[in-house]
Amino acid sequence: MPAATVDPRLLRAFLAVAEELHFTRAAMRLYVAQQALSRDIRRLERELGAELFVRTTRQVSLTPDGARLLPYARRVLEAHGALLAAFGRDGEPDRPLLVDVNSPGLIGCRVLDRARELLPDAELMARYESGLTGAAAEILAGRLDASFGRFAGLDPAVRARLAQQPVRYERMAIILPEGHRLAPWTEVPLSALAGETVYAGAGNPRTPEWTDLARRLFENRDIDIAPPAPLAVGTEEFQRIMAKKGHPILAVTDFPPMPRTVLRPLVGPVPLSPVSLVWRKGAVHPGIDALRRAAAETGAAEGWLRRPPGAWIPAVDAEVMETRPGRAARETAPGSPAAGRDGRR
Repeated sequence: MPAATVDPRLLRAFLAVAEELHFTRAAMRLYVAQQALSRDIRRLERELGAELFVRTTRQVSLTPDGARLLPYARRVLEAHGALLAAFGRDGEPDRPLLVDVNSPGLIGCRVLDRARELLPDAELMARYESGLTGAAAEILAGRLDASFGRFAGLDPAVRARLAQQPVRYERMAIILPEGHRLAPWTEVPLSALAGETVYAGAGNPRTPEWTDLARRLFENRDIDIAPPAPLAVGTEEFQRIMAKKGHPILAVTDFPPMPRTVLRPLVGPVPLSPVSLVWRKGAVHPGIDALRRAAAETGAAEGWLRRPPGAWIPAVDAEVMETRPGRAARETAPGSPAAGRDGRR
């Protein structure tokens, strides 16, 4: 007969193995010894009176009982995390918080730097996943804790398991080769890109939310999206591949400089890239609280959630980024002002 109560720690161990299907990786994810993890799984199996995994020398797989337990375990842990958060208790306060900032120099770096100032005794470590879709998968697998990007561009099933806080509307820009006909311009109207082929990450499995935003922006403007390029890892490789292809690149105005190129803001209208802070629902860590506070305070001081009159943003993104009164307590850091209600679509 199953135990009357189940320790959330055992469910956390089960969830890590169920999502990794590998005991070594699951142990690394939980910062425990593999022997201790195996012991917790055996204890959970005894308490539930069910075998949860099939283990061979080559693979680990869920049994039918394990598959049946999986959605219950997720819901219990999410509720447990929410309960701890509601009463100000931290689940694993000493664990390093892994924060994907996408690329050096972007908005995530600024928020992370400020969060480190707010929480100097904690370890907030930067990661570089380059794309919210890729980062979201890592968050749900427990290999990342937080990331930044276009939340509305994620699959609805993924969004349902994540929490988000609007951070900033970033102005979009175009990166041009130095010899491009538009390079001498200080701003580039979207109409001037008619007939151009622009790189927007097509084919990159980590960044489909960015390519989707580009498609929406370029629709009915006679601007084509460049075909997939070889997947580059690291800034130097990305710059080399882009120089070889020679296409203009859709970016944001804070994008780090690239050799032999110029970056020009887009206008007519001003297109905006919506950025949210994203983390797993129910996750509890003082670092997440610090990130939320850092984003809210800096954003309020610098007007990150103000939209220029007539700016362009898809309606689906505007809905996500607008903080409704009923959602303010969930989507805005404690004590910070609600944001994102102004501006037009």
